[in-house]
Amino acid sequence: MRRHLAGAATGRVGRPRMITIPVEDWVFAVAALVGGVLLLITVVFDDILGGLLDGFGFDIGGTSFTPILLGFVGMFGAGGLFATQVLDVHGAQAAIIGVISGVGGAVLAGTLFGVLRRTESADPFTLADLVGGTAYVAVAVPAGRHGSVIVRAEGQTHEFAATADSDIPAGRTVEVIGVAGTGLIVRDIATPAGGAGAAEG
Repeated sequence: MRRHLAGAATGRVGRPRMITIPVEDWVFAVAALVGGVLLLITVVFDDILGGLLDGFGFDIGGTSFTPILLGFVGMFGAGGLFATQVLDVHGAQAAIIGVISGVGGAVLAGTLFGVLRRTESADPFTLADLVGGTAYVAVAVPAGRHGSVIVRAEGQTHEFAATADSDIPAGRTVEVIGVAGTGLIVRDIATPAGGAGAAEG
């Protein structure tokens, strides 16, 4: 009888234990992984996935629906895992925390992608946009020939070839009065406008 009990006890001790993961943790983990990875792909490859839904007209506030959806899915999973593993709540409570996190993630993703979309869609300036502004002469502009000027536009400095009807030394501030091909026509601010206009005509 003792041998039988000892053998049974030995059998119970030697039997390997199975590691079980709750279904809700699987759901949250897969959501966090899939949402996060696809959102990263969307960022790196310029919203290629968004193009799949853009054809159907899915967008919110001018932002593709894809990053918003992926932001929700990823943060839903992360929030759910936080609830089950850190807060030790499960079931409906964990799902509610996941949904709240998902909404926050969707709003954040939509805001960030909206800013990026507006930045990328801004039309670049043209030479004609510079007419009427001022420039700094970097290389002296001989009369009827070309020098170069520096213009500040869109928060950056740009250098362009420039011509004028009179000699303008380097270091002077000039006014852009026209466009000539890929260069600018400038006049020294000290020069009367009438004389520049007559020469331009």
